[in-house]
Amino acid sequence: MVMNRPLMLVIEDDKAVRNLITATLETQDYRYLTAGTGRQGIQEAALKQPDIILLDLGLPDRDGTEVIQTLRSWSRMPIIVISARSEDRDKIEALDAGADDYLTKPFSVEELLARVRVTLRRMRYIQTQNEESPIFTNGDLKIDYSSGCVWLQDRELHLTPSEYKLLCLLAHNVGKVMTHTAILKAIWGSTLDSDVASLRVFMTTLRKKLESSTSSLPYIQTHVGVGYRMLRIEKLDDDAALPENKPHR
Repeated sequence: MVMNRPLMLVIEDDKAVRNLITATLETQDYRYLTAGTGRQGIQEAALKQPDIILLDLGLPDRDGTEVIQTLRSWSRMPIIVISARSEDRDKIEALDAGADDYLTKPFSVEELLARVRVTLRRMRYIQTQNEESPIFTNGDLKIDYSSGCVWLQDRELHLTPSEYKLLCLLAHNVGKVMTHTAILKAIWGSTLDSDVASLRVFMTTLRKKLESSTSSLPYIQTHVGVGYRMLRIEKLDDDAALPENKPHR
C-alpha cells in the first residue's frame, strides 16, 4: 500500500522553500525525494522515476529550463515549475521547454496541493485514455474522435475545422497549460507572433460555443500572455458539475 502513494521529486536549492514543500507533501501522505542541484535532480529522476517533479528554475549549477529540456529528451513525467520568476516570458520559456504547469513564488500551500492534484488526475486520465477510447468526455462535453462530432449537454455543437482542431488539442492535454507557440505549431505549423491574434479570435468563438449552454461551465482557462488550458470538470451528479480548480486569472 505504501508504494502506491505518489512519489514527488522536489528540485529546489533553497532549504527553507524545500522544507516548506516537503512538509506540505507530508500532510497529504505523499512520498518525496529532494535534490539541491539540477544535476542531482536529473539523476534522481532517472533512478527513481517519480510521479511528479516540482522544479525551481534558479538552481546553482544550471538553469531549470535546461533541466526540463534534458528530462524531456527521455521522459514525459509531469513537471510543475515553482519559481520566483513571474514574467510571462519566463513562464512561456519553461512551458515551451516541456513543463506541465507553472506556480509563482510566493505561493500558498493550498494552491500547490491543488496543482499536484490536478496533475495526478491528468496522469490517471492519460493512463485511461491509452486504451485508445474514441470518445472523450469532460463534464457535459463529449468528443467523438471517430466521427469528428462534438456534443455539449447532448446537443451537437457545430464547429469550424480550426475550432475542432483547437478543442481536440486542448482535450488531449486536459489539465496542462498550452502556450500560444505550442498551439500554433500543433494546429497550423506556425510560431509567428503575428498569428497569436488569429488564435485569440478562434479561441473566442470556440469558448462562446462551449459556454452557450445553460451550464456555462468554464472549460477553457486563459493564462494571460501565456496560453490556454482545458480544465477537467468534476461531475457531481446528473445536474451539477464543478471545474477541478477555479481560474486564477
